[in-house]
Amino acid sequence: MKNLLRKLISKDSEKKRPFMETKVFPSLQKNMDYIQNQLFHSSDLKWRSIRFNQLEGHMIFLESLSDPQRIQKEIIEYIEAKKEGTLDELIASIDITKKTDLNEVSQALVQGNCVLFFEGVVEALIFDVTAVNKRSISEPVNEGVVRGAHDGFIENLITNLYLVRKRVENTNLVVRYYKVGKATKTKLALLYMQDLANQDLVQEVDHRLGSIEMDTVIAPGFIAEWIEDNSFSLFPQILFTERPDRAVAHLMEGRVVILSDGDPSALILPVTFFAFYQSPDDYHNRWIVGSFIRLIRLVSFIVASLGPALYIAIIGFHPEILPSNMIYTVKSSIDRVPFPPIVEALFMQIALEVLREAAIRLPSRVGQTVSIVGGLVIGDSVVRAGLVSYPMVIVVALTAIASFVAPSSEISTATRILGFPLMILAAMFGLIGITFGLLFILIHLCKLESFGTAYFAPVMPFRIKDMKDALTRFPIWNLNQRPHDPHPKKLNQEKNVRGWDYDDSGKE
Repeated sequence: MKNLLRKLISKDSEKKRPFMETKVFPSLQKNMDYIQNQLFHSSDLKWRSIRFNQLEGHMIFLESLSDPQRIQKEIIEYIEAKKEGTLDELIASIDITKKTDLNEVSQALVQGNCVLFFEGVVEALIFDVTAVNKRSISEPVNEGVVRGAHDGFIENLITNLYLVRKRVENTNLVVRYYKVGKATKTKLALLYMQDLANQDLVQEVDHRLGSIEMDTVIAPGFIAEWIEDNSFSLFPQILFTERPDRAVAHLMEGRVVILSDGDPSALILPVTFFAFYQSPDDYHNRWIVGSFIRLIRLVSFIVASLGPALYIAIIGFHPEILPSNMIYTVKSSIDRVPFPPIVEALFMQIALEVLREAAIRLPSRVGQTVSIVGGLVIGDSVVRAGLVSYPMVIVVALTAIASFVAPSSEISTATRILGFPLMILAAMFGLIGITFGLLFILIHLCKLESFGTAYFAPVMPFRIKDMKDALTRFPIWNLNQRPHDPHPKKLNQEKNVRGWDYDDSGKE
């Protein structure tokens, strides 16, 4: 028992013990040996001999991260050309960082820097020569628009910040860097408008990002699950987007944006349920057209979640709801099917999810073929075989189309999953089961929060002024207030009126 207690105490003391610093050795060979041992003699660790005046040195870098052309032009050629002068003069003439801790030197190497050691010098010179390999800026595949900008975020953090700053040429735009993941050390950027974003919101996001304790953070999905309020809710509480214009629009409403190096997705928070059904196309069309399309998206949410459940409830419990002419048509179709409607619906919904997943994973040309074969050939075959009725195929097809209308894939997936428990309730209790299921969903939406913001705002709590850009979209010149849900510092926007409606004195 005493030995076990000693081990526990020793382990706890090791965790609390500060990280031991290893000073740079005067010996060039000792520094080389230490760095090689720290990186476990990795094959991509390269070194070159270099001489400056009478000093003999070694240049070390990881060829998989550093740019060899920059090393040659910016460092080697410059040092070889500068034959006279002291080492301090060399440091002053080039952008160099000095390190005395070999552990920090090892960390600088895995960040793509080049390290220069000199014999008899107890400092390491760090050069930033990170290789930049990035794809070109293109429109996001999942968030295409008919009108508007056709550029999107890429996997390079600096490029993504450039896309945002080019749209917001304002000194109030603040960028804060973070590193999360003890092993991966993923670089994040938190963006917000200093004059708009609520400081309590910024501090809460800062606290949650700082509390991430895990070895591997390789995707924004990792971050979202760490910082969101309710990870067990089916509804997403953080909006993902690859569009810079969409991120900027939310920044100007007082929200915050999180960008991650190595991923093209931006995280927007806090958000409400209705934000997932808004698209940049709503603001590029006339306000009547944009409102009509947005209403269609919201109706599609109801169709996608309730379609099969309503069909099951009506066929199994309430056939009298149907018109008399339709009853005979539906009855003649379902009499040939040996399974109850719930089995039909589950089979078709699961088959649809399998086909969708197969179409995503396969190459684009093959994926289209699989969709056609699955949708036409298999669908027609199961009906002819008497396994599924024609009305069920129509209902499931409409449900699938409605679920794909949402601009956000996260809410689209949540809607399709939401249909399964509603189908089970409909098969057990009919319309009464659906009613109780909808009440449970509504209560959950009203209780849910996203960083202190009511998730179902502005419906609950009801705020009539925010309804101008929720269910529908009013004219742009009439949107003279920012949404209340992120609690911005400035609720009222600048004077937002049409100049030709006013005379020179500013009166109508």
